[in-house]
Amino acid sequence: MELQWIKTFLAAADYGNFRKTAEQLFISQPTVTVHIKQLEKELGMLLFQREGKKIKLTEAGRRYRKHARKLMNVYESGMEDLQMFSQGFTTKLSLGISPLIADTVLPFVLKQYIKKHPQVEISIEIIESKDIEKAVLDEVVDIGLSCLQSFHAELKSILLYQDKVVLVAPHDGRDFESALPIDEEEILSSGHLLTHNHPGYWEGLCRTVKRFYPGIRMMKVSQIHITRRFIAEGLGVSYLPSATVRRELLEGRLIEVESRTFPLPKADTYAVLKYHHQEQKEFLAFLSHFRF
Repeated sequence: MELQWIKTFLAAADYGNFRKTAEQLFISQPTVTVHIKQLEKELGMLLFQREGKKIKLTEAGRRYRKHARKLMNVYESGMEDLQMFSQGFTTKLSLGISPLIADTVLPFVLKQYIKKHPQVEISIEIIESKDIEKAVLDEVVDIGLSCLQSFHAELKSILLYQDKVVLVAPHDGRDFESALPIDEEEILSSGHLLTHNHPGYWEGLCRTVKRFYPGIRMMKVSQIHITRRFIAEGLGVSYLPSATVRRELLEGRLIEVESRTFPLPKADTYAVLKYHHQEQKEFLAFLSHFRF
């Protein structure tokens, strides 16, 4: 049995027409016919019914189609593995990363990891933290880097880092060496508190803030990069992980306001995984040397 026969069969099953199959495979239509006849002869049964210019799978054809796909998948997987080997890759590692984590220190960390482990081919999926658990469970990715802990019985959650959460406000142009510190109560009472830009701590924090400031006005903004922009434009203030505003604070575009009324939460970063194979162990060990 020739692999090309199977490839032609699958294409014909998809297109339902020998002419279109020939065009897609860049072969002649008579060649398509020969491939199908050879495969039918090998299997000892008809795979297609002819209906004018169209073709339709027989019951045998429908049953064989799933097996043909498996054969092609095995072939393509083998070719991909050999191609990786020829390029110097010997291992694959797929990561599901939350947008927030991907936007902070991770690019630098990945650059260092790839430099140290050139044999590992890395693929990255940007996935919201709430969806990472399912992606790991379904084996769409090998490791998830999430802002949320997973409590699923089949998964393991490893706390990588806890970042402090800070109250951030727009820079109002004052000279902070000579000016009085900005008052937390004043800034929370005078504008909007931008909330729910982090999946981990806002539900509890909102309740705490409302207890101390019952009249506070809140505005939900689901993305941290939009929150930063809104704060800079004077639309409000927010409690953000320090790593997400480090550059803005250093450049003076935003300012940190000291919070004394109540203790602030931490922003957690977790690794979520289903298996603990060597590749995962090495990657997590490497991550442990960096702060998120």
